[in-house]
Amino acid sequence: MYSYEERLRAVKLYLTLGKRCKVTIQQLGYPTKNALKSWHEEFERRGELKAVYARSKPKYSDEQRNVAVEHWASHGRCFSFTLKALGYPCRQKLTAWVRERYPEARRYVTGKAGRPTASLSSKRAAVYELCTRTGSAQEVAGKLDVDRVTLYNWKNQLLGREAPASMKREKPSPAVADRNALEQQVETLRRDIRNLQLEHDLLKKANDLLKKDLGVDLQLLSNREKTMLVDALKEEYGLTGLLERLGLARSSYFYHRSRVRVA
Repeated sequence: MYSYEERLRAVKLYLTLGKRCKVTIQQLGYPTKNALKSWHEEFERRGELKAVYARSKPKYSDEQRNVAVEHWASHGRCFSFTLKALGYPCRQKLTAWVRERYPEARRYVTGKAGRPTASLSSKRAAVYELCTRTGSAQEVAGKLDVDRVTLYNWKNQLLGREAPASMKREKPSPAVADRNALEQQVETLRRDIRNLQLEHDLLKKANDLLKKDLGVDLQLLSNREKTMLVDALKEEYGLTGLLERLGLARSSYFYHRSRVRVA
């Protein structure tokens, strides 16, 4: 907070220097450009400055800050999940709140060296989001708390470099002469996207029904938990495909299903 004298000195120097913000700030060492312009506007409008400089009311209350940080800490330290669940604040602000409360958490949010290695399930879910997006790849990267280059690298690992990074751009290339080869490529891409969608939906159901982290390894779930996922998605994906993807034997599925019914 700046005193009345400091603010008045800044405004007078700003006027003396021909309303040049940069030069004024360089000479004084303060304030910010926006603050200086705000003080000047007040001075022009009122003919003077308020004796007490009142800061604007914070956008988020202390209670909202605490709720957001505690949600992050108790839900796998996942920024994207907390932002989606609460609907606030922006990722940069949540990062700042977390760093203030948990200084050791810096390794989770800065630099590639400190970022935990993503599981295969997380990569598949991320690539699904990339390929089925309606916005930009940068928006998807920001939502998932990864950089854009990493997102494309995962796509190349799982689908190959030749696969388009978005289904909305899927158009026959005039350079491809063999129509059959093109149709085969498109069909392969559709199958890959279908598999990624299955992975995405399984992870989402694991989060909704079982309260698992969005990056959980599906193979580590118990047979009972796998059975619950199969029941939730079998109408859309079919029983056989789900059992194969989860590594769950048909006999085990029906056994746990019968136990749930009895219970």
